Amino acid sequence: MSIRLRPHCPADDAAWDAFVAAHPKGTLYHARGFHDAVQEAFGAPSHGLIAENECGDIVGLMPLIRQRSRLFGDRLVSLPYANHGGPLAEDPSVALELFNAAGALQQELGCQQVEVRDLESRELHWHVHTDKVLMTLALPETPELLGNALGAKMRSQCRRALKEGAEVVHGGVELVPEFYRVFATNMRDLGTPVYPRRWFNVLASHLGDAIHLVVVRLRGEPVAGAVLVQWKNTLEIPWASSHRDFNRFAVNMLLYRSALDFAIRTGCRDFDFGRSTRGSGPHKFKRQWGAEESAIYWRMHPRSAGAGRTSDLVRAIWKRLPLPLANSIGPLLSPSLPW
Repeated sequence: MSIRLRPHCPADDAAWDAFVAAHPKGTLYHARGFHDAVQEAFGAPSHGLIAENECGDIVGLMPLIRQRSRLFGDRLVSLPYANHGGPLAEDPSVALELFNAAGALQQELGCQQVEVRDLESRELHWHVHTDKVLMTLALPETPELLGNALGAKMRSQCRRALKEGAEVVHGGVELVPEFYRVFATNMRDLGTPVYPRRWFNVLASHLGDAIHLVVVRLRGEPVAGAVLVQWKNTLEIPWASSHRDFNRFAVNMLLYRSALDFAIRTGCRDFDFGRSTRGSGPHKFKRQWGAEESAIYWRMHPRSAGAGRTSDLVRAIWKRLPLPLANSIGPLLSPSLPW
């Protein structure tokens, strides 16, 4: 098959999204709405690549977003602010051509590196990390069946916060302020500058009904919250946090059980817990719900020495910052981080 590779332009948006929607491995992150939200919230330019056949039909594409930082360098990423990305193609040979085109674009733009968070195993001579995995649970038909599968101990943990008087609230963008209070505190405690709150408002404006928020309140105060996004029959939880002072009441368990029940009630077949590093605390937390792992191939070209020691130092300092200070300067710094 003869193909032509070219950059994406705004006139391609409808055809791009149609290809993503029709492709069995297309995701919300491949769709243009997510890219537009990233550009609007963070000012990070999109550099999508398109593969066309002789008739001008799209037969493959790769989303790429450029991230520039004085600390972490100049990179093309597929995709930042997302668990995964990578090429979509009708044929594996087309996907490899898109990888080659991404490498050429990196050199043309003068970027130091191109990074692709791929879900496919490929014969490709790029450096790859495989320590991160996606965690996904196949959902039963009813919340009751889910409860039976979880077992008595898990069900009891999920009810603990309710016995303390917790309530669960579902909604949309109106819950962003409450979610963000918990999220920002948790990010400081983890030693990471927080996203600007604007990111979640902008994301909601571009994703519309695909986005849903859940907040757990205790004595009228938000103590846990999550942002959920739906693509076809899968509900994903890309951002979730709970206040560590209230984890003794298992508010995080109630949050996740509520999100799972919501996914079942809306007819979803799968629940995507997001990515985790194998053997980490979040990985073990997700496995207890019955989630199964699948590989993420974190590909980089050329290979980078990384900034591990710098990142460790930043995290150690950040954890000690007063919360108001961390939440004031964090949104200014986070767009430059290698998310």
